[in-house]
Amino acid sequence: MPPSWSRLVRFHAKGHGKRVFLGQPVDPNIDVGVAVHAGHTVKVYEISANSALDENARVTTNILDIAHLLTPLSLDDIPVVRALGLNYSDHADEAAHLAGRAKADLPDFPFYSTRCILLQDPSTSLIAGGEPIVLPNIVRPYEEHLPDYEVELAIVIGKTAKNVSEEDALDYVLGYTGANDVSFRKWQNSIPQWCFSKSFDKTNPLGPVLVSARTLSDPQTVSLKSIFNGQVVQNGSSRNQIFNVRRTVSFLSQSTTLPPGTVIMTGTPAGVGFVRKNKLWLKPGDEIRCELGGGIGTLVNTVVAEPPQKARL
Repeated sequence: MPPSWSRLVRFHAKGHGKRVFLGQPVDPNIDVGVAVHAGHTVKVYEISANSALDENARVTTNILDIAHLLTPLSLDDIPVVRALGLNYSDHADEAAHLAGRAKADLPDFPFYSTRCILLQDPSTSLIAGGEPIVLPNIVRPYEEHLPDYEVELAIVIGKTAKNVSEEDALDYVLGYTGANDVSFRKWQNSIPQWCFSKSFDKTNPLGPVLVSARTLSDPQTVSLKSIFNGQVVQNGSSRNQIFNVRRTVSFLSQSTTLPPGTVIMTGTPAGVGFVRKNKLWLKPGDEIRCELGGGIGTLVNTVVAEPPQKARL
């Protein structure tokens, strides 16, 4: 049974302390991330469920005000995060240019990594919009390690998927949300397995809104934009994915079980910082916004440094 909600947020409500609620924005057109960041009152209809994965979740008439946004799924509900790389032809080309090639050789199959949360609490990496991205001490100096932004459309699996066909793939999707797959380029290029460079604590914003697959029936129509300190640096569309959502879900499910709550980040369009002639990198004091269409809205995150500690390496 598809959920009754169309746009889901997870949050603390004003006047209710640290109790966690699910809700649907009263205003169907509001960008929740921008509004909350600006300090505006955001009203939501309470959803009668403790988890976005609850197929019996229902939107009520009880209205609450958001005090603090959380990731749209409980971190306990996310068994694994898969992250595709080079899934936009323009991004693949800009990476090829950096390597001295005129054009990228497009892959035959999705190239992906797994954020290392299979054997540990996923809360170590994932954060909500409004929370700071923490640059770890191991990526100093920043101009050498090049902490980088990547706006991405994220798929959330709603029911157990294995050996799914492309034709049926969207039937297994609960909804879509946004992500900033913050990457640390020196470590990424130094270690073939990207798990280490993409799993540092508090570096992966997720949210702000989970839009149901019923509401966003064509995931290849989503605009994606990154705004770095007020400057638009990425401006793309999911229609330019090399492997669309159907093919991605189908491929990743072959001989592999994708449990409910699995998050699949589907790659980023052109415009990342490390490929530019005048390179850009995240540093303390910066603000990065990842804006997605389709009702998902904008992740707004500032950047801070991890307090200095004695190295353990």
